[in-house]
Amino acid sequence: MIQSAEIILLVVSIILILSIFAGKAGYKFGLPALLLFLGVGMLFGSDGLGIQFDNPQLTQFIGTLALSIILFSGGMDTKISEVRPIASQGIVLATLGVLLTTFITGGFIYMVCHYSSIYDTLTLPEALLLAAVMSSTDSASVFSILRSKGVLLKENLRPTLELESGSNDPMAYMLTLILIAFIGSEGMSVPEAALMLVLQLGIGAIGGYLLGKVAVWIVNKININNNSLYPILILAFAFFTFSVVTLAKGNGYLAVYIAGLIFGNSKIVHKKSIGTFFDGFTWLWQIVMFLTLGLLVNPHELLPVTHIGLGIGLFMILIARPVSVFISLLPYKNFTLRARLYISWVGLRGAVPIIFATYPLIAGVEHARWFFNIVFFITILSLLVQGTTVTYVARLLKLIDKPPVKEEFGVELSEDIRSVMSEIEITPKVLEHGNRLMDLTLPDHTLAVMVKRNNRYFVPKGNTVLKENDRLLMISDDNDALLESYKSMGIQKYTMKNREAIIDE
Repeated sequence: MIQSAEIILLVVSIILILSIFAGKAGYKFGLPALLLFLGVGMLFGSDGLGIQFDNPQLTQFIGTLALSIILFSGGMDTKISEVRPIASQGIVLATLGVLLTTFITGGFIYMVCHYSSIYDTLTLPEALLLAAVMSSTDSASVFSILRSKGVLLKENLRPTLELESGSNDPMAYMLTLILIAFIGSEGMSVPEAALMLVLQLGIGAIGGYLLGKVAVWIVNKININNNSLYPILILAFAFFTFSVVTLAKGNGYLAVYIAGLIFGNSKIVHKKSIGTFFDGFTWLWQIVMFLTLGLLVNPHELLPVTHIGLGIGLFMILIARPVSVFISLLPYKNFTLRARLYISWVGLRGAVPIIFATYPLIAGVEHARWFFNIVFFITILSLLVQGTTVTYVARLLKLIDKPPVKEEFGVELSEDIRSVMSEIEITPKVLEHGNRLMDLTLPDHTLAVMVKRNNRYFVPKGNTVLKENDRLLMISDDNDALLESYKSMGIQKYTMKNREAIIDE
């Protein structure tokens, strides 16, 4: 038993280490890290090094755990101030967009299978089920690719895409369950399906909001002696939110995203340490989830579905997704044509469709294994075609905004402190009135607390001689006066913290 445990730990550690190295290499060559994690899982699977894994139930459970963490963390990192201007657009994309994608793609699949003798003939509900499984964009893929690329997008595109991907899983999940029930012996009438959808979304949204507020209240009121336990408490709340809302017939995926949104935008103690914990833990579970999905698939089974998978995948990328996006955004005028084209392009598929494809497998739906292989193939296609071109297409459509001034010090103040920190760069214009710190025209209640020069940090004094390209960390109780002094000194670029956003003027 001890030897078995050692072997298991050895194999798992090797797989994780290789995954991280693969992710680093993939980033260098422009490949999404998540695609590499899938590849490592396939490498160690039955068609590779021989690890036998064929357990859809365990895969689904791991996927549920991982998505709960990913969606909660994604909600925490999303600023309500950024989401508010595009909230309705994101919600419409997450609901109507998914519905349109399902019917457009389902109709295409039905026609291809119905008029072709090469593939199994599917009924319309079965074709719609296959489309529903793939109808949502993947939060793990969108969050990780957009944030790892570090590209600043115009027209509020990043929060729009993240809001859509974080909130469109419930619609795809519901359509998948409804169609499985319709195909199966249970059956489901249209009114029952509509009621189920309303309950799932309503209970999910309300439950996530209320439990997010409860989490904020408990974290701020409880006094834990060991600060390291706070992130674990929040992790437990994420799982608690998903399970309670799901048991109450609501949608747990929507609930954890909203709970994370409420939690991340509230004043809480130890916020930075909690955020750091979730950043690392989210990456761990993304790796575990994609590795597990890679182990579950048998690569030799992907070859027979290559042609239909390529056809459906390209149809979704080039037709179904753009048509759904343009119809969904028809009432809105705040997106240019270029922005709509970009939203259409970043319809990334990833872990979520593969996890949803395990539901027909577990339910024993006919053609379920065929569905799973097609979904897996299309996920790889999406990550290869769309995931590798996120930055290129943004640049092609001229949607990349100028990057903010890079933060050099990485220092943060507690939200309870009203002082404001800023970073400035010393330019020749600043030095025109003298090159000592005391020569800077700074307002009262303002201090220069640190200087960075040639990758060396030191605390300055009044007679410290400043040099061009020095970076200064400033702290002030009078933000307005500080901005006026920056203007008088000709400082045009600076970053400012303890405000809703970093400023780059």
